[in-house]
Amino acid sequence: MSEKEVKSLEEIFEARIARDEKIEPKEWMPEKYRKTHIRQISQHAHSEVVGMLPEGNWITRAPSLRRKVALLAKIQDEGGHGLYLYSAAETLGISRDELIEQLHSGEAKYSSIFNYPAVTWADMGTVGWLVDGAAIMNQVALMGTSYGPYARAMVRICKEESFHQRQGYEILLTLCNGTPEQKEMAQDSINRWWWPSLMMFGPRDADSPNTEQSVKWKLKRKTNDELRQAFVDQTVPQANILGLTIPDSKLKWNEERKHYDFGDIDWNEFWQVVKGHGPCNKQRIDARVKAHKDGKWVRDAAMAFAEKQENKEVKLAI
Repeated sequence: MSEKEVKSLEEIFEARIARDEKIEPKEWMPEKYRKTHIRQISQHAHSEVVGMLPEGNWITRAPSLRRKVALLAKIQDEGGHGLYLYSAAETLGISRDELIEQLHSGEAKYSSIFNYPAVTWADMGTVGWLVDGAAIMNQVALMGTSYGPYARAMVRICKEESFHQRQGYEILLTLCNGTPEQKEMAQDSINRWWWPSLMMFGPRDADSPNTEQSVKWKLKRKTNDELRQAFVDQTVPQANILGLTIPDSKLKWNEERKHYDFGDIDWNEFWQVVKGHGPCNKQRIDARVKAHKDGKWVRDAAMAFAEKQENKEVKLAI
């Protein structure tokens, strides 16, 4: 393809983005657009799958059968989200095996939040309220992303994540209306998860190498800092209802901006976790690699059965 033809296709592509049209898998797209979306979707998929691990650790220790069933349902939802997203990434010309290998090797990233330990039952409430709440803040915007398969996957994911957030908030509400010890447990959980939750939105816009281009191509509808501010504004009133204190001495309402001001994030901690040096980085990847190896026989059996059924249908057709 000549340079002139490529430029013409790029102009058509940019015009479609400007008109808010969806880009579909078999349509022409710039190679950088394709690679950027593979990175973004795969990171999202990996986050859903790795995010099952800290919650799975609490299935056997849930305080009641009702809580156990709800937690199991949530973990199942997250596994399904990962499958939707891996399928969306595959439409961009990358295989599922390659995506998984990138995760296991450390080449691909996932949300930094899942490299922190869930040490009490209250953490199941806080993860649902704060972590899923932060995810929803980002994912609702992604329903308007320019790549069709990703945007459509987000519709169901956002509905289910909204339920997960309400489930988490209800756990905390129960603890806060319980004994002093239970409320103290909830406060301790908020103290540990608040700042990592703010880090979930990624680096500051000024330090993000991808934000500007992603917003231009409408892969993202809002910047990291805009999403972070919206999350703080939404979450603080909810914390007040719970009677919990946000662990930020600089947090206060700014009447002029009509937003909450908040303290500085420890970006050194953020980058350490992103680079693989968080409290649970090695533990999370080791668990995923082990699960993948242990589950090989299940995948092989499923593929063999599918092949057998396909051969059977071919014979019947003949």
